[in-house]
Amino acid sequence: MPVYQGLAFLFVLSVVVFVHELGHFLVARRCGVKVLAFSIGFGRELFGFDDRHGTRWKFCLIPLGGYVRMLGDADEASGKADTAKLSVEELRHAFPAQSVGCRAAIAAAGPLSNILFAIVVYAAVFMTAGQQTTVPTIGRVVPGSAAEESGLLPGDTFLSIDGTRIVRFEQVRQLTQLALDRALRVVVSRDGRELAVEVRPRIVEKTDRFGSVERTPVMGVVSSGRTVLVRQGPVSAVVSAVQVTSSIVRDTFVAIGQMVRGVRGTDELGGPIRIAEVSAQAAQAGILPLIVMMAFLSVNLGLINLLPIPLLDGGHLLFYAFEVVRGRPLPERVQDVGLKIGVGLVGALMIFATWNDISRHIHRWLS
Repeated sequence: MPVYQGLAFLFVLSVVVFVHELGHFLVARRCGVKVLAFSIGFGRELFGFDDRHGTRWKFCLIPLGGYVRMLGDADEASGKADTAKLSVEELRHAFPAQSVGCRAAIAAAGPLSNILFAIVVYAAVFMTAGQQTTVPTIGRVVPGSAAEESGLLPGDTFLSIDGTRIVRFEQVRQLTQLALDRALRVVVSRDGRELAVEVRPRIVEKTDRFGSVERTPVMGVVSSGRTVLVRQGPVSAVVSAVQVTSSIVRDTFVAIGQMVRGVRGTDELGGPIRIAEVSAQAAQAGILPLIVMMAFLSVNLGLINLLPIPLLDGGHLLFYAFEVVRGRPLPERVQDVGLKIGVGLVGALMIFATWNDISRHIHRWLS
């Protein structure tokens, strides 16, 4: 891995992990929980310091994540320790002794901090540099495409797709890629009047050397290429930032649902190698693209952690929901089994995503 690629990867990952763990840390402190350690990375400590509250802030050898360890945690995964050894005063500040509401708030704070961070970053970019917008006007219609079949013409300007208002041509591609198994209701402006048509994107299949098939819906329109940079005021920038972040959240869940149903290939999943590549590409393009990419990654980290898988924050929230319904925590044996299943699922997902990364590199070398 080139030096610039490694540095860009470490910078991006460290920032989004710091934001995530800071959310846990701040809410834990607010709930009166004593935080023993705030770590970026795992394994052997490289350097760190102790603050006046007794928290050890540190950077560790393996920079693939981080954790906040609280009083009462048995390990970095927030496994429950034996609180019988704690004094009455210590027990007041131990994580397991807090109300289920406090514990749920602490668990949810990490993912929500990532999403809020992305909104702040996007809003700051839109207020300072502006929002790069490609005018949603068709420059060319591909012969024989779904767009031509539906009667779309060069010069048509997209107004909405399936009820979603279109202000950038990039939205056309995003919404089209989610239409693997259905038609789109498209409204365009032509010669000053609105025209509604139905477009069923054509599915283009590409098979690599390893037999993986990628199915991509294609409408068959090409942008006019005209772009504008719109600098926004504080209110409109925040509104646009919320819209962009919401779009990422929606598209991610739609894509996950399509993978579960088998209509979208899982070869699109990427792991640390892919993140490093994208970070390097963004860094080469400039600091602004790197910051925007970091915001996108922050949203995805938050969403992944909200999945109801034991070991992740969403898994803890699932346990707390059962606790509310039952009126008492799940038996420790059940939680231990769930944690082991979660470790297996997360480990398998990491291995699969990394294998996808490696496969892409092998394919490039053999091509």
